[in-house]
Amino acid sequence: MKKLANKVAVITGGNSGLGLSAAKLFAENGAKVAITGRNQSTIDQAIKSIGNGAIGVVSDVSNVRQIEEGYKKIFDHFGKIDVLVVNAGFYQGASLADFTEELFDSISDVLYKGAFFSVQKALPYLSDGASIVLTSTALNEKGIAGASVYSASKAAVRSLARSFSVELMSKKIRVNVLSPGAIDTPIFARDGQTKEQVDGTLAYFSNYAPAGRVGKPEEIAAGFLFLASDDSSYMFGSELVIDGGVKGI
Repeated sequence: MKKLANKVAVITGGNSGLGLSAAKLFAENGAKVAITGRNQSTIDQAIKSIGNGAIGVVSDVSNVRQIEEGYKKIFDHFGKIDVLVVNAGFYQGASLADFTEELFDSISDVLYKGAFFSVQKALPYLSDGASIVLTSTALNEKGIAGASVYSASKAAVRSLARSFSVELMSKKIRVNVLSPGAIDTPIFARDGQTKEQVDGTLAYFSNYAPAGRVGKPEEIAAGFLFLASDDSSYMFGSELVIDGGVKGI
């Protein structure tokens, strides 16, 4: 049985990493998938790998106008949205002393402001009973040197899910959070790290996690599918943590 048969699923940041892995699994489970991202080339590559009639739209979640335009294009193609995964994001860290206003704004504009308006601007296009999944992180309750703004922005996302759940309950729209630990995706290379530096980062997180390794994108995609489908029908404002034990032990 396909858990998302004939459902329209939109994944922001679905052109790579966790978003792309979720998009593939959603399509395999019968969903009509639309992804968004900032780069047309990576969107085109992702669409080919997803298959099953998936579409992609260029949309920068830090730009509210582009968010609105993206939803309009998706609605014109597929109709109402049944599943929305708010996943667009990136990681960049710096020490408290070295943090600039520009870096602060670039992180919070995507992770916090982008998440807020990705939900708000979707409201006219959401089906009653839709499922919204916000991507946070296992670091949303942890203190990690150099990750202050990233962790705080993701903690804000966790908080948004609670408030959104209350506001959207009358439409039976569920809003939940998936909080992954360190996962082996391209996110660690996006701030200019060399392969050696990325390998070092992954080794650090492997040692930090009680599981003794970083996670696989497919393991997180299964969590997205659970929250997107009726399997999680009694979850409202909840958090699913998949982090190799970082947060729970």
